[in-house]
Amino acid sequence: MKDCLKKLNECVEFGKINQASPYPAQLKGQPGADEWTKIALDEGISPKTILDEALIPAMNAIGLKFSEGKAFVPQMLLSAKAMNIAMKYLKPFYQSGDIKQKGVFIIGTVQGDLHDIGKNLVGMLAEGNGWKVIDLGTDVSAEKYIKALDENPDGICGMSALLTTTMVNMGPIVSAIHKKHPNTKIVVGGPPLSTKFALEIGANAYSRDTQDNVNWLNSIKA
Repeated sequence: MKDCLKKLNECVEFGKINQASPYPAQLKGQPGADEWTKIALDEGISPKTILDEALIPAMNAIGLKFSEGKAFVPQMLLSAKAMNIAMKYLKPFYQSGDIKQKGVFIIGTVQGDLHDIGKNLVGMLAEGNGWKVIDLGTDVSAEKYIKALDENPDGICGMSALLTTTMVNMGPIVSAIHKKHPNTKIVVGGPPLSTKFALEIGANAYSRDTQDNVNWLNSIKA
């Protein structure tokens, strides 16, 4: 792997956004994800190689640390910012077709719930793994999911809930989605949920954490 890809990988995993960013301490004053992505492109490295050899491994590494309790939300958010800076340079290549996306992942926090950190982390890791992410935000109704699916019929839906009082809204939303788009695959996640609950409401999968979610997504397109 070229040195710039190794540096970019490190910056994304540890949340080094740009040269001015003071975090992490061991990389203070050094170029960050912003600079290394530009350097990689300037050196003629293809956007797909940058994604496959630097960004995806970095996001998988921080996702694994998070699922093992070795990294925490602030670290994940810094990695997300570093990855988003890098993706800023790669997104035009998605639009031109130079990079093929794995699919469309439509995400939202379920109706009645305004918490979004978990959803945002899931979307970040999915995008870093080559998925087009459509983020519907919080308090998302069945109608919003259905509208997004009308525009993206092959989309996969993800919905999250932080509260036991809002997780009960998932069942009716899943039913409404399947009534209009019966073949849509749906994954649900959040602290109060379980695999048993997911199956009971008709979802295809339960995601324990961000890495588990992206593993399931990638297994669909394997």
